[in-house]
Amino acid sequence: MNYSAELKKFVTSQYLYSAIRITLATVLPCLVLAHFGILKEYFLFPLGTSFVALTDQPGPFIRRRNALAFAICCFVFVALIASLVMNFKILVLLEIIIFGMFFSLIGVYGQRLAAVGSLSLVVLAIFIDGHLTGANIFKSLLIFTCGCIWFLLIFLVVTTIRPYKLAGQMIGENYLQLAEFLKIKANYYQKNPDFDKLTTQVIAKQIEIKNLQEDTRETVFKTRTIVNESTTTSRLLMLMFLNSMDLHEKLMTSESDYQKLQQSFEDSMILVNIHDYLNLLAEEITNIGIALQSGTRAKPMFNLELELKNLNYNYFELRNKQLSPDSLENFMVLRQILMRINEITKEINEIYKVFSQDVKLAKSLSTGLDLRKFMPNEPKLNSKVLRNNISLSSSHFRHAIRITTALLLGYLFSMFDFLGLGHTYWILITITAILKPAYSITKQRNLLRLYGTVTGATIAYIILHFIHINSVLFAILLISMIMCFSFLKGRYFWAVLFMTIYIFLSFNFLNPGKVNIIFKDRVLDTAIAGIIAFAVSYIVLPVWEHTQNLDLMKKSAADNLIYFQSVMSKFLQGNFDLEDYKVKRKNAIISLANLSDNFQRMISDPKNQQKKLEVVHQFVATSHLITAYTASLSQYSKSNEQYPEIDAESWSRKIEAEMQQTSTLLNGDDITEALRMESRLEPEDSSIEDMLLKRKTEIEENEIVDRRDPDKISHLTELKNIHDILELIYDVAKEQRKVIEKYRSEKHSTPPQS
Repeated sequence: MNYSAELKKFVTSQYLYSAIRITLATVLPCLVLAHFGILKEYFLFPLGTSFVALTDQPGPFIRRRNALAFAICCFVFVALIASLVMNFKILVLLEIIIFGMFFSLIGVYGQRLAAVGSLSLVVLAIFIDGHLTGANIFKSLLIFTCGCIWFLLIFLVVTTIRPYKLAGQMIGENYLQLAEFLKIKANYYQKNPDFDKLTTQVIAKQIEIKNLQEDTRETVFKTRTIVNESTTTSRLLMLMFLNSMDLHEKLMTSESDYQKLQQSFEDSMILVNIHDYLNLLAEEITNIGIALQSGTRAKPMFNLELELKNLNYNYFELRNKQLSPDSLENFMVLRQILMRINEITKEINEIYKVFSQDVKLAKSLSTGLDLRKFMPNEPKLNSKVLRNNISLSSSHFRHAIRITTALLLGYLFSMFDFLGLGHTYWILITITAILKPAYSITKQRNLLRLYGTVTGATIAYIILHFIHINSVLFAILLISMIMCFSFLKGRYFWAVLFMTIYIFLSFNFLNPGKVNIIFKDRVLDTAIAGIIAFAVSYIVLPVWEHTQNLDLMKKSAADNLIYFQSVMSKFLQGNFDLEDYKVKRKNAIISLANLSDNFQRMISDPKNQQKKLEVVHQFVATSHLITAYTASLSQYSKSNEQYPEIDAESWSRKIEAEMQQTSTLLNGDDITEALRMESRLEPEDSSIEDMLLKRKTEIEENEIVDRRDPDKISHLTELKNIHDILELIYDVAKEQRKVIEKYRSEKHSTPPQS
């Protein structure tokens, strides 16, 4: 592992940048208040600041600003109502029901409002018993409101000064994820790879890339300054993001029959050479990502021209020694892989060229695309969406009932005094943090929350026991806050650990000498909340992942078919609409990632709810291969070369018929005889076999010609590769259809169709 690069990735990331901003916005007022000796009295000010800060999700400026303003209104309203009714237990219970349902349901409008809803419930927990407001409720609420508004002002100032910072960091993170993706793909070429493990890693990384691309797409395409401004920065960022998506496709095109490849070249070092070169490319992509995150210009780290020349030299040396009629097809596959590597190298060099554009050339940086077609769909902010989700068939409504039930149980439990808990609102806060719409996420968060709390509490206890210098404790508190907010999105265990440390230190500054009480309350409240959250998620209207499998499989199958048809249009009509193709490519990748993500969560469901797990796993694997092979085929659609030897019409009809059979079965219909006949067509590609036989005869009868042009590939090699890719797509589509046939036969107890 390159520890230097890993450190740079973290230091320049949006997560650390955001964490430092939140920490400074929260701590600076604390220092001022502490200086005047009124921190205890005005503690609600930094508390309001931190709550509003946590609702700030990455995205376009206008959406972020509006969400922060809405969060402030929600927080102040919830705090006001909670403060007014805190002495009337019946009204408190009614308050929990109304706020629990409403603030859980607003998650139907996306992650941004879901975050506002969750933090609103945390505000409810903080103010529910009045322990922070004191006698003067309205003064306390005014202080809290000022703290909330303080972060909004900080946000407006920072985004005005550095409007492109977030977009650059998010695009940079896209490149960092692509680098990790390439490293996984490189491992297919090492000695004795674990194919099953690597396939799982590839699918998991695809999910991460898809989620990040969606977030980045919203930030880039929906931010007017990025899309419309004729500045060098805005145009560069737009092109860098679009180039990252094209690079993603090129990385997907490296899909091959790796097991056969390993068998064919196990006695040579060529695959290891490819592995090493791909890792160099990954380092270059990482370098680009770090530069984008930090806002600097990237320069190449290695002499890729020399490294690629050496790789091609090793290939041609091996080819000249071992090429024979029997090994010809193996070398054709290897030659094609090297051509794809050449394309990836050119793409990286092109990205460096775009990155180093001079200000004077900014106007030449045009996308030529209708960017509106690439914008992600998001629910409209109207009451109809909310009303439509007030039904037990809605997963959001069921989640709202679970949250409300758990909060009621947590509050009722906190009313019992036999445990002597002093911070019972932590139970409600922990329930809100743990309980998520998916059982698998709730289960995972439950364990991570408990482990992180216990570990963090132990570390904090040790720190407070041995360190009594306030300046050192304050430094640790600052570092803990920054680490907590940095890890909050991706590494929940570490986020909870550091959160627990800074909470202990904060309480120690406010009320020194009570570490034993805080330790007991924190651990016990977390355990109680974890038990309640787990029980409710399992018992109260759970939504199991297997209930979504069928719809996601239908969507993935349909989008893969449309993606394939888009690629085949060049072979059939001779035209290729690049913009239309990119939209359909995006849809296919998103559908595949959604299906894969659902399968990953399903694995964490209880065993009795992992229905048809093997079927879904096979469907995910075959869908991934179809998407990857279609991406490989698309490289030929974009070229100006013609391939009349390929019987494109028969191949298109044959593969589409096979894919349509899968969609038909998924929709619960019977396959027609016409579809079956179409899928059995025999494409007339016999000329390719004749050309291949002729080439083998030439090799057998003549000496091998030492041609060493790495940028040129024979027409026969291209034809053979296109033919092989079409065969692979058909074979995988057929295998996928059989998987669904088996699924239906088991479901209906009828023999599978032939």
